[in-house]
Amino acid sequence: MIQTHTRRRCLRAAAELAAAALLPGLAHADVEVDFERAVIRDNPKAMLELLLRGADPNTRDSRGRPGMVAALHRDSLRVFEVLMLAPGIRLDEASAQGENALMMAALKGHLNIARRLLERGAAVHKEGWNALHYATSAALPDSLAIVQLLVRRGAPVDAPSPNGTTALMMAAQYSSEEVVAQLLQYGADPLARNQRGWTPVDFARQASRDYMVETLTRAQQRKRIAQPRPERRPGW
Repeated sequence: MIQTHTRRRCLRAAAELAAAALLPGLAHADVEVDFERAVIRDNPKAMLELLLRGADPNTRDSRGRPGMVAALHRDSLRVFEVLMLAPGIRLDEASAQGENALMMAALKGHLNIARRLLERGAAVHKEGWNALHYATSAALPDSLAIVQLLVRRGAPVDAPSPNGTTALMMAAQYSSEEVVAQLLQYGADPLARNQRGWTPVDFARQASRDYMVETLTRAQQRKRIAQPRPERRPGW
């Protein structure tokens, strides 16, 4: 009888410990669900309540995107404003795909947001795909201004992506003539090649942008003419 009673007490204690161990995980899961729901619905009040309850503003959604990146991706700008001002926010936090808030702001054409992120200390550049690549992947009303902002803040104009693609290549295929002209003025190399051996002209040709092909072909010709030729030695 004593052994049976002791066994029951042990089993009850084990069950209580197991339940206690599960509670934090369940609570965390609930926060993640509520956090993503607030982002999807662009509900700043719900997000603020979560943060006041101790939620991490860098919480990731079901696709591995931290709060600010997910909010910009979904155009949930009211929630983004709450998150950007939250204590503990990490401005350069990147998603599982390597995208950070500045990159998403550049892609979406949010000039004011990009400016404020930089003013608050976000890095203008990172290795791999970066904000300048993303800014030149669009032809929105403020795309040119975002390109200008990034380069003036120190973004390397010819920084390659993991496959060697430069901002000028992206602009040749996706952005406006003004953006291409600005990048060339900043010194972007029209002769650069990615890992496939493509130059910006090839990117423009791939998109059937004949007018861009002409512009970039002329830029390539000017670049070749301006390049110093090797000195000829006696006897050559």
